[in-house]
Amino acid sequence: MEPIHAFTDDALGTDDAVGLVTRLQRGEVSSSELVEAAIARIESVDAELGAVAVRDYGRARVRAQGAQRGWFAGLPMVLKDNVDVRGLPTQEGTDAFVAKPSPVNGDVARLFHRLGAVNLAKTRLSEFGFSGACDHPRQGPVRNPWHRDHYAGASSSGAGALVATGAVPLAHGNDGGGSIRIPAAVNGLVGLKPTRGRVPSDAMTRQMPVRIVADGVLTRSVRDTAAFLREAEKVYRDPRLAPVGDVTRPIDRPLRIAVVTAGIGREATPEVRRLTLETAAHLEALGHHVEEVDPPVPDWFADAFLLYWSMLAMYLVRTGPRARGTSWDSTKLDNLTLGLARHCRRNIAKLPGAIAAMGASQQASKRHFAAYDVTLTPTLATETPTVGHLDPTRPYEEVIDRLMDWVAFTPLQNATGDPAVSLPLATTAAGLPQGMQLCGGWGQEALLLQLALQLEEARPWPRMGA
Repeated sequence: MEPIHAFTDDALGTDDAVGLVTRLQRGEVSSSELVEAAIARIESVDAELGAVAVRDYGRARVRAQGAQRGWFAGLPMVLKDNVDVRGLPTQEGTDAFVAKPSPVNGDVARLFHRLGAVNLAKTRLSEFGFSGACDHPRQGPVRNPWHRDHYAGASSSGAGALVATGAVPLAHGNDGGGSIRIPAAVNGLVGLKPTRGRVPSDAMTRQMPVRIVADGVLTRSVRDTAAFLREAEKVYRDPRLAPVGDVTRPIDRPLRIAVVTAGIGREATPEVRRLTLETAAHLEALGHHVEEVDPPVPDWFADAFLLYWSMLAMYLVRTGPRARGTSWDSTKLDNLTLGLARHCRRNIAKLPGAIAAMGASQQASKRHFAAYDVTLTPTLATETPTVGHLDPTRPYEEVIDRLMDWVAFTPLQNATGDPAVSLPLATTAAGLPQGMQLCGGWGQEALLLQLALQLEEARPWPRMGA
């Protein structure tokens, strides 16, 4: 089956975001030309992908014709449909209520606006972002552009699919259990979850007992992700974090790299373990000291994170009528959301312990990164599932077991708040991208980006349209 892509001989060409910004600044292309090309590309692929939640082309065209400020001024992009954009509904991937247009931009939309980017649409996600695959009972799945019989990951699924196809050069995503890194891993992209507090998030995610959600971007190149972080901290800077700065060069010294191939409570498949060890060997060939170690936290972490995750579902279900208005209909929630809420109700007495375990994971991470600079893991424990494997109309127990078998490596950094990046460094025997994850200690995005630049230069990965 041929991959789905939108690359063509138009204003966007095959450039990444940095390349397009350079052309914009030189006057070689206009924002309107890029916006029109991106709109045409989205429309050329979305019928097969199912990536778009709501279009905003009219306002994008008006914005492209005006004067924008910011380093990304005039660059087309898309926002995920769980952040507030003035004048657009925030539907959050569910049919359980009818969202009204937001009266104001949330913090994430304001950030991208100040960077100068032009938002074209909001992208689809799994219901409230709970699943690693977007497979909606009514709308169907978001499909993987490398092979449409497989998922595009989630919860930033539409973002990953559109960037991989070349429809847009970069897209917003957010990550509460891997939701930037998962779609990056399965779509052959770069996806970095920043350190907690590095990038502004909307109010709801800031109010969590443990702030597990971080906002960022999915891109086709390491330099695009580096440029986003550099420019974002010019708009917003957490004084508790050292700046990322302008990362443009690969690492030039050997690092102590731990390799973890056992997921937390679950095992990677033999193929994924082999691909991870091949990546480790490549790092060693680049001069780094590589050592295989056990996971930095015990298996009980998986149950603690699941209970905390399920608490969020229970909160959404219980507060739905008050928070979402009279259109709220819990019968339209999918089985995963309802099952997670039940799981929390049945284990509510254990919730304080689960929250304490999240804090303990931060201390375990500090001890781990006192001995190592970076940790390499597979981003996901298995190859990308086929459409239907995580269908949320299946029984909850079946879906959650399959989900945890797959997503066994990404949740730890959401608990610790540490940064982690998925890079498209491996390909399965079936020809699907299989991301590899580099994890760093608190505030170490610059180090991860430097190592990522070295790997990108030494081992260029497959790209659509190349």
